[in-house]
Amino acid sequence: MKKILVTGGAGFIGSNITEQLLHLGYNVRVLDNLSSGKQENVDLFKDHPNYEFMLGDIRNIEDCSNACRGVDAISHQAALGSVPRSINVPLDTHANNDIGFVNMLFAAKELNVKRFVFASSSSVYGDEPNLPKIENRIGNLLSPYAATKFTNEIYASVFAKVYGMETIGFRYFNIFGPRQNPNGQYAAVIPLFAKSLINNEAPFINGDGEQSRDFTYVDNAVQANILGLTTTNAEAVNQVYNIALGERFTINELYDGICKILNKDIKAIHREPRMGDIRDSLADISKAKLLLGYNPTHKFSEGLPLTIEYFKNIFQK
Repeated sequence: MKKILVTGGAGFIGSNITEQLLHLGYNVRVLDNLSSGKQENVDLFKDHPNYEFMLGDIRNIEDCSNACRGVDAISHQAALGSVPRSINVPLDTHANNDIGFVNMLFAAKELNVKRFVFASSSSVYGDEPNLPKIENRIGNLLSPYAATKFTNEIYASVFAKVYGMETIGFRYFNIFGPRQNPNGQYAAVIPLFAKSLINNEAPFINGDGEQSRDFTYVDNAVQANILGLTTTNAEAVNQVYNIALGERFTINELYDGICKILNKDIKAIHREPRMGDIRDSLADISKAKLLLGYNPTHKFSEGLPLTIEYFKNIFQK
């Protein structure tokens, strides 16, 4: 039975990956410093015989080394997210996303962990105007967060070439779903909308709301990570992939959809566009389909009601 390390496993995506790995019969070790992840996300698994939690920080090389001992593969999800946060605190973003990333790569190399799967971001496409987004065509980066994620991809490629590691990066496109954090100034748009509407408050929409996103239910991202950790296709490793649905919706369409699910008639408040945001986003997912066998299981229209139901259970307690 293989042992998998999930960094950031107390976070939104990491905890969902952990849950599926345990369901599939893997031994799972989670490394998290609980700075943005939640204890309640990992307490779900505390009694599982194949689960182990390690409190530690990827900025500390000793923590990284201890976490890598005895594992067969790594799903690296730990990061300091949010484009606006990276603009406000670029040094913190760099320390977590770049120094922490290289620490994990180095620890994995030193402890002979060959397969290293990691979270990148669609933000690396920057101002590249063409749709859909194709992996080998990027533009100028628009935020420190995007710069850190692109740096991750470069380091992963170098470690693969120099040390013979197998690395696979996933450019996530607006992942949403249960366990996404609805609190704080850097919360994502779907939990923010849900929280406001459930509380009968008008949320903010940045700009005119006609900017579009490839909203992707979390189960699709989990599937990609499982495929990345387990693929035996030699052509699939040392690659970066778009992980998305391959469809796009405007923020206004998203808001209207959440209002309909919650049976609310509350007008949103529009404000100035947010610095660092791209206007439109849509992924070409053909590469992931071809090399990894990725096939999204949840459409936007299927994932959104599941997500809103989760937040209803939280906010209506």
